[in-house]
Amino acid sequence: MASSNTTRDRILQASLALFNAQGLAAVSTHKIAAELGISPGNLHYHFKAKQLIVEWLFRRFEQRLEALNGSSASIAAIDDLWLALHLRFEAIDEYRFIYRDMAFLASEYPALGQRAQALTAQNLLAAQTLCESLVASGVIETSAEQARILALQMVFTTTCWLSFERLVPGREALAQADPGLAAFYTLTLVSPYVSGESRAYLDYLRAKYLG
Repeated sequence: MASSNTTRDRILQASLALFNAQGLAAVSTHKIAAELGISPGNLHYHFKAKQLIVEWLFRRFEQRLEALNGSSASIAAIDDLWLALHLRFEAIDEYRFIYRDMAFLASEYPALGQRAQALTAQNLLAAQTLCESLVASGVIETSAEQARILALQMVFTTTCWLSFERLVPGREALAQADPGLAAFYTLTLVSPYVSGESRAYLDYLRAKYLG
């Protein structure tokens, strides 16, 4: 028989996959139990309500972004910025139901909506620290005001990415997007301010993604 921790992890993994694929509103605990081939009672033994599953997954997402935010001050090169953006978009994609279904999440679980606002505030502070670090390192040349605007644009882009993806013609409504391409497009926000020494890497990325 599987251990309690293993069953809990399986429930969380299955819930994440279903929330991402079908949307948070469309997935019930009964559907999760059916996906795992366990009884609803077994699932409820580990998680008394769907809200508890969502809270666990949200906390894991918070931890991923908090770790990325904590490393913002150490970014001092254009390739470091590229990697940081790529890792952020990977985290957002792995837990894509959170930003994509934020309106429903905040309405259904107000406490999580408030935590999402707090996380956004942390993201903004981290982005500002990142831009200040890039200016100090000579990677970008811009005023303090423009650096603050760039930080806001970065957070806006990462937060709204999946909602935009759903509206692009030809894409499936809940299809997985490309974190690498998203990171490249976000990186172009700073391209007008990048110093000459860092432009070669931007040219490399442009050739990779745009041909």
